[in-house]
Amino acid sequence: MDSYDDRGVGGRDGRVAGPDPGAVPTVPDPGAEADPRADPEPSRIPSQSPVPGTGTGTGTGGADPRGDAGSESRSGMAGLSFPYQVAAAVALAVIGLVTCTQLAMVFLHVAPSNTLTKQHGKGVDEWVYPEFEQNWKLFAPNPLQQNVAVHVRAEIAGPDGRRTTPWMNLSGEDGKAIRGNPLPSHVQQNELRRGWDFYLGSHDSQNRANGLRGSLSEQYIRRIVMLRLGEHDYGGTVERIQVRSEVRSVAAPPWSDEKISTKPSYRVLPWWNVTAADLPEGSADPKETDQ
Repeated sequence: MDSYDDRGVGGRDGRVAGPDPGAVPTVPDPGAEADPRADPEPSRIPSQSPVPGTGTGTGTGGADPRGDAGSESRSGMAGLSFPYQVAAAVALAVIGLVTCTQLAMVFLHVAPSNTLTKQHGKGVDEWVYPEFEQNWKLFAPNPLQQNVAVHVRAEIAGPDGRRTTPWMNLSGEDGKAIRGNPLPSHVQQNELRRGWDFYLGSHDSQNRANGLRGSLSEQYIRRIVMLRLGEHDYGGTVERIQVRSEVRSVAAPPWSDEKISTKPSYRVLPWWNVTAADLPEGSADPKETDQ
C-alpha cells in the first residue's frame, strides 16, 4: 500500500498543506479600509423590541395607526356631541333664513315697481325702515336734474330790540367746506340734504305733517339749523327761525336744443319759535329745559 506521501496528498512535493513554517505572519493594518468583498462581521447588538405606544410593531403594545386619522377626521361639527350638532344646525339654518330674507327685502325696496311690491309694499317698508333704508333705486331712468339749496333766517332779540337777519345759504356753506377738501365729512355732504329730503317726504304741499315721521323730521331740521346758527354771533338771542328751499333746474348742455328755465322757485316754511329742545346739548338753560 502506498503511503500518503507517495500519493502526493496535500501538495505536489508530498508535504501536507498547512502554514509555511518559514513564512512571517502578516499583521493587518488598523488604518486600512476593510475589504468590501469580505463577509461583514455579524452584528453583536441585540435586536430591540418595539417600544409600546409608538405604533411601530405588530405586538400587542403597538398603537393602531388608524386611531390618529380617525381623531383628525372628527373635527368641526363632527367632533361635537349630538345635541350640540342639532343646536349648531338650527342656528345655521336661522342665520341663513334671516340673511336670505334681508337680501330679498332690500332688493324689493330698491327695485322698480312690480307685482310683489304692489301687493307687499307695506311689509317691505316695515322691514326696511328705518334701519336699512336705501337712498337709491335700481334702473333709475331720471337722475336728479335740479339744484336744491336750503336757506334760513332768524329773528334776533338784542339790546336794540328785535331784528331779522338776511337769508343764510346753509347748503352753500356745506359746498364751500367740500370744495378742495380731499376727505370731506359725511355731515358736510349729507346731513342737511338728507334732513331736507326727510322733511319733504313726510309733509304735504301745505307743510302739514302726515304722521309721527313728520314731527320727527321737523325737529331734526330745527336742530340742524340751530347748530349752524350757533357758529355765528348775531349779538343777541335767536327767538324764531324760518326755513325755505331754493330749487333751480340744471341748464341744458350747449349742444342741446332743449329749453329749460333756470329761474329759482321757493318753498317757504312758517316761522318756528325756538325752544330749549331745539338748542344744542349744553347750551340750554336747565330751567328752560325742565319747562
